[in-house]
Amino acid sequence: MLSNDIQVVLIDDDQHVLNSCQHLLQLAGYKTRAFQDPHMALKEIHPNWSGVILTDIYMPTMSGMELIDKVKAISPHLPIITITGHGDIAMAVEAMQKGAVNYLEKPLKPKKLLNLLEKVIAERKNLVEQWQIIENSLPEQLLGTSTEIEELRNHIKLLASADRDALIQGESGTGRYTTAILLHEHSPRSSQPLVVKNGNSIQSVKALECTLEEAEKGSLILQEPGSMPAEVQRFLSHFLLNQERSGKRSVKLIAIFGECPESELKEHRLLPELFYFLSQVRFAIPPLRQRKEDVIPLFRHFLKKSCALLGKQRPKVDKAYLDTLKRHQWPGNIRELKSVAELYAIGMIKLSNADRTQPIEQMTSPLDDLVEQYEKQLIEDALYLYAGRINDVSEYLKIQRKKLYLRMRKYDLDKNNYKVN
Repeated sequence: MLSNDIQVVLIDDDQHVLNSCQHLLQLAGYKTRAFQDPHMALKEIHPNWSGVILTDIYMPTMSGMELIDKVKAISPHLPIITITGHGDIAMAVEAMQKGAVNYLEKPLKPKKLLNLLEKVIAERKNLVEQWQIIENSLPEQLLGTSTEIEELRNHIKLLASADRDALIQGESGTGRYTTAILLHEHSPRSSQPLVVKNGNSIQSVKALECTLEEAEKGSLILQEPGSMPAEVQRFLSHFLLNQERSGKRSVKLIAIFGECPESELKEHRLLPELFYFLSQVRFAIPPLRQRKEDVIPLFRHFLKKSCALLGKQRPKVDKAYLDTLKRHQWPGNIRELKSVAELYAIGMIKLSNADRTQPIEQMTSPLDDLVEQYEKQLIEDALYLYAGRINDVSEYLKIQRKKLYLRMRKYDLDKNNYKVN
């Protein structure tokens, strides 16, 4: 397998051409590997290699066109420069349409070759370094060890640095917004505005124009574009078309769908032209029930985080309860699992079909006193957890705000004492 010390892979069935080209590049300080057989070269190439491929376009065992397809299957962004004979410009242009970054005519002009290699190798090295940074940070930002989540992380790694619009599809609570935010944060636009809107809030062309101005130079996360009127969708389609034609992208659009976009097309809620632009880059976020091996690591992560926030020691989780978590179908996906872990942190054990609380091991006080102590502790823990935000505490404990205030007054609990300064 190629080391990243190797900067140029040369492929040509003519040994004389290989030798002379390799000699030139070595004199210029490049580290190279030369192959007469394209099949042998392909065995050495890996996705994170930071070099460039320089290949003849006419070879008996594999054409340059076929080689491009096979290289792109290994690494879509790996740069390929083709070498073509005089008069074969049409074929060289076709090679660029298939993914080659440039072409050179025979006989090779050393200065032109070296200038092109310097530019392409610098760009490739920079891209691979960005990938490495993203790859190191994604496991902490997008948790899980399942094949599905690893594929998602790899997809984000490859496409975050590309300035492309994207479509994200998945059930609520699966991590659609997390994925969208990562696509922005790991892109060249990360220092620019990130605007989040729901299609329901954009019901006129003027509202869309204002939104696009707000997201200028940054990214727009747009949930359910199909809920916008047809004329607004049409305006957005023209906007994306003009960006594509001009090659200047003022806004990166990341669209989020809760259901299959094709069904919205079928029901005429989504314009075909808008779907075309959005579906060029597509992410399908798997529901939690399809990646059960991630349930326990995610639960432990959220439990640890909640306990740290509350300043509490992490409680022991018995195997039977972990088995219960693995059996649960998680209709609310990661959001539901996070809620279960947070409840566990404050002593409420929520099971699949019933809720129970941890048993009291020893009766040291009258039952009424124990119940009041426990109730006060639950409310206080929830106030800590949500920094005194009554609406959140009320929803969390499934109690009306008025009743919650009455209980807080009973136990002399003031929400202001739990707010973060």
